[in-house]
Amino acid sequence: MAINGTHMLLYTSEPEKLRAMLRDVFGFTHVDAGGGWLIFGLPPSEIGVHPAEGPSWDAGARHLISFMCDDIDKTIAELKGKGVDVDGSPQDEGYGITTTIHLPGGCDVMLYEPRHAIAAKITKARKKTKATLPKGRRAKKAGRRR
Repeated sequence: MAINGTHMLLYTSEPEKLRAMLRDVFGFTHVDAGGGWLIFGLPPSEIGVHPAEGPSWDAGARHLISFMCDDIDKTIAELKGKGVDVDGSPQDEGYGITTTIHLPGGCDVMLYEPRHAIAAKITKARKKTKATLPKGRRAKKAGRRR
């Protein structure tokens, strides 16, 4: 099949502010499609299909963008520290823990810590650590590299 990716659009009354936030706060890589029109690379993604019922459906939602994380409390603290407007306390929805983040120009996005198996190939960031070898071994090992 020819489908090899997804492309999402966020419509906003403040495109420059939103682009700056995606670039500077979220750290998404990007390309300039011309004239400062930035297109952002995204982390791995997945798509779910839900029945046409419940509060989101009743409120008129037909599509929902969620940014997934593996520690919602830590992520909220980091985002707030960078000036992102985050709704009150996260809510336990059973399937995961959620809240809403408000992006410039009226774009609301769900922040989501899933509790179920996910299809996206997400790898957790590894902490960078220095190997701690005794002084003599460090010197010998360094001397062997050429």
